[in-house]
Amino acid sequence: MLRITSLKKGIVIDHIKPGMGYKIFKLLELDEADCRVALIINADSEKLGRKDLIKIENEIDLDLQALSILDENLTINIIEDEKITRKIELNLPEEFEDIFSCKNPRCITNSERNIPNKFKLLDEKKKLYKCEYCDHFLEVE
Repeated sequence: MLRITSLKKGIVIDHIKPGMGYKIFKLLELDEADCRVALIINADSEKLGRKDLIKIENEIDLDLQALSILDENLTINIIEDEKITRKIELNLPEEFEDIFSCKNPRCITNSERNIPNKFKLLDEKKKLYKCEYCDHFLEVE
């Protein structure tokens, strides 16, 4: 049986859609973290059937905007003294920068250096964004 112990202090990213845990792990660059991190894939979940989750020992600065774009239904729990002291709910951001690249090969962000990828939300239900430079659409799955 796999045993991951409780955290004394840290962050638990819970209720991640199965298969998205590794993407979130890489996006947050948790492989470079200087604390213990556990990525659990396909854990049993009463609510979802299956889920991924990430446990991070100690509090670190996370890009919550990036998390909400990948999976706005996940929950972020702040742990202190082995208890959840705060839950953070996520919403899709109205705009974001440098999380995804524009897929338009003619976009200036793909040909010029030091120009950030910027997107604005067009349709929250479809998770549809538009590049600020070339108006190319980005639908986030």
